[in-house]
Amino acid sequence: MNLAPQPFDFELIGTDAITAARRGRFHTPHGVVETPTFMPVGTQATVKGLTIDQVASTGAQMILGNTYHLALRPGSELIAKLGGLHEFMGWKGPILTDSGGFQIFSLADRAKITEKGADFRSHIDGRMLHLTPEESIRVQEELGSDVAMVLDHVVALPSPREKIWEAHLRSIRWAERCLNASTRKDQAKFAIVQGGLDEELRVESARRLREFPFPGFAVGGLSVGETPEEMYRIISATTPEMPSEKPRYLMGVGRPIDLIEAVARGIDLFDCVMPTRNGRNALAFTDEGPLRLRNKCHAEDERPLEEICPCLACKHSRGYIRHLFQADEMLGPILLTHHNLTYYQRLMRDARLAIEENRYAAWMQEKIAGWSKV
Repeated sequence: MNLAPQPFDFELIGTDAITAARRGRFHTPHGVVETPTFMPVGTQATVKGLTIDQVASTGAQMILGNTYHLALRPGSELIAKLGGLHEFMGWKGPILTDSGGFQIFSLADRAKITEKGADFRSHIDGRMLHLTPEESIRVQEELGSDVAMVLDHVVALPSPREKIWEAHLRSIRWAERCLNASTRKDQAKFAIVQGGLDEELRVESARRLREFPFPGFAVGGLSVGETPEEMYRIISATTPEMPSEKPRYLMGVGRPIDLIEAVARGIDLFDCVMPTRNGRNALAFTDEGPLRLRNKCHAEDERPLEEICPCLACKHSRGYIRHLFQADEMLGPILLTHHNLTYYQRLMRDARLAIEENRYAAWMQEKIAGWSKV
């Protein structure tokens, strides 16, 4: 008898014959996510510059919100009163919320870390925010996301091995506390593997975390100062130690080439501000490499960014989009944000198809060759 998938089931549909690329299907209370996929970042309950319908039109299936920022403004209690994060922002699909752990790294000058948790000075008004594993889970449960990340301790790379060792052990202890604090059965808690650039620590972290009943696992603490080659090495060492029957998430990465290299190493989920931030700064991602639309060479160019792209920007010429940026018109960043997110979704869609057809390795090399023409 075939049983219907349960919330947070992960179906592994197939794996590429040459690489470790996986084609999967992640079930959540707010819908099914076809993997591998990219999650646009909606840090403050909005993907900057786009309406929620425009975000959906890029092909996005799942988006990300941030616990730290939403706890400060407008507050998780208010969001809960207004129906939870889905209702608050009008997004009908799945949502993943970061725990606030990245702010331990990015706001290190404002944070004090102890075994209990992290004490922050708000970047908005200077008031204190006490972020413990239990508090992070409480806030995320009020937000009502489908996936809540455990609170972890992120450190800059490179760092002394002792510091990385202490942070990775603390992250394991905090993960267990997050699991114990969990009360919502309709919200999955994902563990985060830490260990810097030390393969031995990464393997130890993954093995210890998989002893707990987490529905998903993430690789954290990368894209914080290391080279791409170092990042790929750590992903290659880590993913074999992560449960194959559960989704694998690479946090905060990255460039198109990083996505397809990580997919080849067994990663299923991604998020990054790169497509939106670069869109606001006049850079468009294409199959022939990045286009910097402020450059004068685009002034008289009648071509769209890409002929095959269905995004809002590609209904216009490169010359027109350049004009919008030169004139400081807000439409320019909006159009390029929509294009870049659409490009990332097209990239992941094509990756899924290549895995299904068992040609991922060849497809990946074609993509890299195209980007290298610039």
